[in-house]
Amino acid sequence: MLPEDKITFFRDNGYLLVERVITASLLERLRTDFDAWINESRSRTAPYGETLDGRPRFDLETGHTAERPALRRVASPIEVSKAYLEAVRSPDLVEAVAAVIGPNVKLHHCKINSKLPGTATAVKWHQDFPFTPHSNDDVITALLMVDEVTEENGPLEVWPGTHRGVIHDLWEGDRFTGAVREDFARTCQENAVRCIGPAGSVCLMHTRLLHGSAPNLSPDPRTLFIAVYSAEDAVPLADNPLPSRYEGMIVHGKATGRVRSTPFDIRLPQKPKVASFFAQQAAANP
Repeated sequence: MLPEDKITFFRDNGYLLVERVITASLLERLRTDFDAWINESRSRTAPYGETLDGRPRFDLETGHTAERPALRRVASPIEVSKAYLEAVRSPDLVEAVAAVIGPNVKLHHCKINSKLPGTATAVKWHQDFPFTPHSNDDVITALLMVDEVTEENGPLEVWPGTHRGVIHDLWEGDRFTGAVREDFARTCQENAVRCIGPAGSVCLMHTRLLHGSAPNLSPDPRTLFIAVYSAEDAVPLADNPLPSRYEGMIVHGKATGRVRSTPFDIRLPQKPKVASFFAQQAAANP
């Protein structure tokens, strides 16, 4: 379990870095699998593979080439990798999650977000909860650092404390943009704190925390394995954006068959028709 001061920091700020949540040997296996996918992507010119709902599993950044691959997303990697399945159930990782949202924890979805050196991949400011609303907000985005995350390679940026504020609309009229308004995004950036750490660390982020990230301008990769967990009594209210056969898997504690609700009012999200929300954000926010 996390010490009380760490739990208090998370409750006050909406995020927490925890180091060494997986073993060095498992970390190496995660890298080996991802490197193999990078090499496979060199022969591709468009998103490829297939997930449970028929959308591509592997998503490529615009400008991807064999010489300069730009694999930016692997959807539900636990369906095609024993190493990533082991990581999503790693005891130290799920213990940390349970420490901040309660003893009974289940998996909602997971993916790999990668910023290979020199790629343009960026994430516009948003909250996760409007993408994946649940009956309550005991939902955690756990960002496992497969590579070291530095100030230069496009780290996660958060606005501490905003998880206790309003839930921001990610729509512009009838368009789901997947991002806050550009004028408000500038305010977010002015209050940004960068989350950096050694490989094998995890950043636990509350689902309502405002966050984004810039492109990787360094020669070093920045690959994150991102798993979204919820309290067992938090029931999804919208389609899973990355469904898999492991959705709802209990990773800590037990199933109770109960539902807990808290009051909020938001507009339901628009499920991506494309390979990932990167393309969704880019299409709505050119």
